[in-house]
Amino acid sequence: MKIVIISDLHGNFDALSALREHYDELWVLGDLVNYGPQPSRVVDFIRARAALIVRGNHDQAVGFDEDPRCAPRYREMAEQTRRFSLSVLTNSEKEFLRKLPLQVETKRGDTRFYLCHAKPSDPLYGYCAEESDLWGAELQQVQTDVLLVGHTHTPFIRKIGGQIVANPGSLGQPKTGKPDACYAVWEDGRLELRQFHYPVESAVARLDNLPLSREVRQDLTTVLRTGSL
Repeated sequence: MKIVIISDLHGNFDALSALREHYDELWVLGDLVNYGPQPSRVVDFIRARAALIVRGNHDQAVGFDEDPRCAPRYREMAEQTRRFSLSVLTNSEKEFLRKLPLQVETKRGDTRFYLCHAKPSDPLYGYCAEESDLWGAELQQVQTDVLLVGHTHTPFIRKIGGQIVANPGSLGQPKTGKPDACYAVWEDGRLELRQFHYPVESAVARLDNLPLSREVRQDLTTVLRTGSL
């Protein structure tokens, strides 16, 4: 079985539609919306194709009209794009976001997986970098072989004892120092991080048509083009 794992799509349908990897199942680790120009198309695509999906903090923010609790540098970007997302998503799409689970436990073959957006102890908002000493304690809370998380937009695979914690990185707003979309693949008992080019300038052009301030458009464009801010 081949599983493609994606996270943090952030309304970037140009990146999502450019994913050419074939798969038996598609798993999504949250944040379908906000920051990007096409939240509705992303939600509808994932709704139709994903086998497993968990709710991210931006899905929570749009679904329930709440603060996504972003870092200060991203707060205004999140607020302005949240208002845009709320204006274009249908009631059905918002309800879909509200009903997404905070975590999913599943098994494929002999391997147990635990999926959440941030970390098991704080699935929506807990920020935990790859090198954090907290991952050991997080893994002790769950009965799993592989813990799959997103939220930080930075890809990694880390082995701790007999367990693995992995982040596929962000498909729609990567923060790796380059614009390539990030994802992961599980196949034949092996987990691998991958990246691909997509038409970044198409996504940038769509941002220019959104009801956002000039400063927010510039910041969002910078992240897409450079993979950093």
